[in-house]
Amino acid sequence: MTRSREIRSCDGSLFVASASMGRSAGIRDGAWKVLCADWLAVAAGFARGSIDFLYVDPPFNTGKTQASPARAGARGRADDAAYADAWATMGDYIAWLRERLDATLPAMKRSGVVAVHCDFRACHHIRLMLDELQGEANFVNHLIWSYGLGGSSPRRFARKHDDILVYAIDAARYHFEPPMVPATSQRLRGELKKATDVLDIPSLNNMAAERTGYPTQKPLELLTLLVGAFAPAGGTVLDPCCGSGSTIEAAVRLGRDAIGVDQNPRAVEIATARLAARGAVGACGAHGSVGGRRGRSGPRVRPA
Repeated sequence: MTRSREIRSCDGSLFVASASMGRSAGIRDGAWKVLCADWLAVAAGFARGSIDFLYVDPPFNTGKTQASPARAGARGRADDAAYADAWATMGDYIAWLRERLDATLPAMKRSGVVAVHCDFRACHHIRLMLDELQGEANFVNHLIWSYGLGGSSPRRFARKHDDILVYAIDAARYHFEPPMVPATSQRLRGELKKATDVLDIPSLNNMAAERTGYPTQKPLELLTLLVGAFAPAGGTVLDPCCGSGSTIEAAVRLGRDAIGVDQNPRAVEIATARLAARGAVGACGAHGSVGGRRGRSGPRVRPA
């Protein structure tokens, strides 16, 4: 049996999502919503103590505009997605990020975890800023996402990783479920071991089925690992720069509730269509809108 549902995107356009009833095998999809707004504008609307895991993948301040990959449209993906990724100075960029993080922290549970995804340009600046905001004692991990793909330079070692800085709200209480990954040694062949702080997960190649055409899209495998580690079953995940919606889909698949925010209407449209296509019923719109699976209220957001 299937159900169809019309969902209105934040630019007013309609599309139809069709889902198979009873598709879940054990884990029920989480509730979700995607809001079209600036992160700072909605931060005060998140209910106090309601968020378990805050994953932030902001623009990296590369100094250029990020756009859909070439020929994305030929593969049936979005070819018109773009966002500006430049601040006048690094100080301006860090101030932008700090203001938004600071405004969101009251919404975190005491057992909550904050993860900020960044790269070599700002990693050291962001870690010092997080030490000030969160306290050095609440530092948990400096994760390395080793993705392998990409170009190289004759003038330096090839840059093949991103950084994910992880901090607890309360180091004595934060939630953590160690991810298990395949062992690589001969002795443990075929067994699982706890993941290390180096995450060997390929970035999405041009042929990956999950590609949406949105620039800088992160792989579902990476977000599934992070959500599973830092958000408890039934908990709530917030991604305030959600882009193509990888974090939202990972959370929904794992039975966590999820809130995505992006000020780019095209990002919201792509993320919402992605969730609707897998039959995860929710909603998008201006801040304050409500979405969720049938018979359950969605994640809590007070109108700002």
